[in-house]
Amino acid sequence: MAAKKIDLLNIVEDVINLDPKMRFAAIIDTKGNIREAIMKGGKTSLKSQKEEEHFCQQVAQRRSMRKEFDKSLGKVRYVHVEREKVTQMVAYTKRNIIYFTMEPEMPIDTKIRLITRIKKITANL
Repeated sequence: MAAKKIDLLNIVEDVINLDPKMRFAAIIDTKGNIREAIMKGGKTSLKSQKEEEHFCQQVAQRRSMRKEFDKSLGKVRYVHVEREKVTQMVAYTKRNIIYFTMEPEMPIDTKIRLITRIKKITANL
């Protein structure tokens, strides 16, 4: 029986369309390669393509570093980085990493609702 092919583009489109303040969404493999990514229409990237690829590789490296503490602290649910120009969030699935950005002025309760919805959308990855 053939495995069901997951449409990664539809998934990142669903993520980016959750809120008007979303900027970017990507699905990254555990080696840091971008499997699918999309920038919200009307937004411009704050990083060059090369910087984006390098950043995604570092996100994957940090995942493997965080696993060292899974036994004592439990698995990471998500990572939230608040910067002056952008909010960055990362969630882990079994085989992939979900990385997305949004405008920084969004209320924290909205961000938490978004991460919960994104984790549901990407649970089968």
